[in-house]
This record gives sequence, structure tokens and C-alpha cells, in this order.
Amino acid sequence: MSKKGTAAKVALGAAAVVAVAGNMACDLAIKRPDPLKEKKPETREVYIKRAQTRERNNRNFYNCEPEDLSLTAINGDNMRAWFLPAEKESKRFVICVHGYKCNGPDEFSHMAPFYHNDLGYNYLLPDLTAHGRSEGDYIGFGAPDAKNILLWVDYLINRFGNDIEIILHGISMGAATVMNCNEMSPPDQVKIIIEDCGFTSATEVMNLKLKDMIGFKFLPAVKVGSLFSKLKAGYFFEESNPLKNMNKAKNPILFVHGDQDQVVPFEHGKRLYEACKVEKDCLWVENTAHAFSYYNAKDEYEAKIKAFIAKHMDKED
Repeated sequence: MSKKGTAAKVALGAAAVVAVAGNMACDLAIKRPDPLKEKKPETREVYIKRAQTRERNNRNFYNCEPEDLSLTAINGDNMRAWFLPAEKESKRFVICVHGYKCNGPDEFSHMAPFYHNDLGYNYLLPDLTAHGRSEGDYIGFGAPDAKNILLWVDYLINRFGNDIEIILHGISMGAATVMNCNEMSPPDQVKIIIEDCGFTSATEVMNLKLKDMIGFKFLPAVKVGSLFSKLKAGYFFEESNPLKNMNKAKNPILFVHGDQDQVVPFEHGKRLYEACKVEKDCLWVENTAHAFSYYNAKDEYEAKIKAFIAKHMDKED
């Protein structure tokens, strides 16, 4: 066989390897987990305690008898949400957006006493597509998710009036989602954004995830995985890029991040904060892992939100 023929075979073989790796990377990242697949038992004490706390908070949340809502996503899937109206009539709403492979109550029932009871807000907990009770086979990583959250914004405006005020609060992938919303010229009823441990871009976080799995960065697999994502789920990874589009941000943003985050490294939060040109504030929580800031610094977290609301919403009143 000639050298050219050998080189061609090697090139085809390498392309096949990258294609297979890209497809696997795509499915591992965005395919909805099989609910029947047995999970490995959790052994880390901090996560066991959080699971117990979530179970207790969920019971308290469901005891309030939230309203079960549904909406059609941009791709036709049925999306579900829990809605807890304020005890006294209020024009203020908060939409809390959960993170990767989580759901609304698991991620945010622990903040219902603060937003619903203390501040007296209407409380909406949607399940993103391919999560919780919502339909869907593929996770959106904040790209189609942002468009779907804006559908919930429209729902609230149409139901409760043009004079309502809305906070978008997201954790992890949900934080990227609400930042993406803020960069898509959301309705004027959206007033402030609270992002907790959000990533700079889906591509960056995919690179990190793949490196954790195989021990080294394999950028071609992520790029090919993005192509498979477009074919399967309708979006490229790069479509979720809060950092790149931060110059389009409309509303003030409160940035929160734990300095010991190993899932979305702390430097993501700092880079997002530095790139933000609208009014902003930050809460960097010491000795805190991914999505644990509220658990570890509840008083500081709540005080920071109250101050941000007072500065950017109460002044309008």
C-alpha cells in the first residue's frame, strides 16, 4: 500500500474515533438520564445532609399546595412548573431556575421561606425540558432553556398584568440560563438577575467535564459533540455563552460563587463579573463547593439579595 493510502486510512480512522467520541460526549452531557437506571449510593456526608435537607424542604413546600402549571416549550415539549402565590396580593414574582440534572423543588424549595414568606413574593419553580416533570429527551444547557424561561415570563405577564415585576434567579446551568435571558432583551417586567455559580459558556464547561472523565482535554470531541447536539437537540453548545454575550446584558446582575467550586470553577464567576457592564454586585462565599452558597452563607446571601432589590427595584417604587 502506498504512503498516501496509508495516510488516508489513518486519517479516516482518526476521524471515526473523533466522531464516536463526539457522539458519546454529546449523549453523556445532554441525554436525559434513564430514571430506571440504578444510581450509585452517595457516600459524601455533605451531599447526604443536603439530600435530607432537600427532602424536608420539599415536604414543607408541597404542604403549601402550590399550583401545578404547564406550558408548551419552543420545541413542542410540555413543560411543568409549581407556582406558589404570595399570601397577600403582590405584583412581585421570582422565577427560580434549577441546575443540571436537578428540578425546581429540589434546587429551590429551600429558598421558599425567604422569597415567599419573608419577602412576600409569588414563587415560580419551573422544570427545564428533560428535567423533573417536564418532557424532553435532551438537556438544553441554557440555550433553548432561556427561550423557554422567557415563555414563563410572558405567561406571568399575560396572567397577572403588565405592571408586575420579575426577578430571575438561577443556580449553575440555571444561572447560565437566566444570564442568557438577560442578554436576549427580556420584557421590561424583568428587573434583576441573580446568578449563582453559572458558567461562562457551555463549551468551556463541556471541556472540563470531558477532562474529568478521561483525564485530559479532547477539544475535537467537544466540537463534534456540539454538532451532534445540533442534530439531536437543536442547538450548538456555543449558543449558551453568557460571557461572550455579556455586553448585551439588560438588567443589573448579582453574581454568587463559592471559591472552592470544582464543577464550575470560581474563576468563571469572576470572569463573568468583570465582563459585566450593567450595574452589578457579587457575593464570593469562602470554603464553599458548587451550589452550596446558600446553605453555607444563608444570612449573607439573603442580606445581599435584599440590598440588591432595595437598590434596583424599591427605588422605582
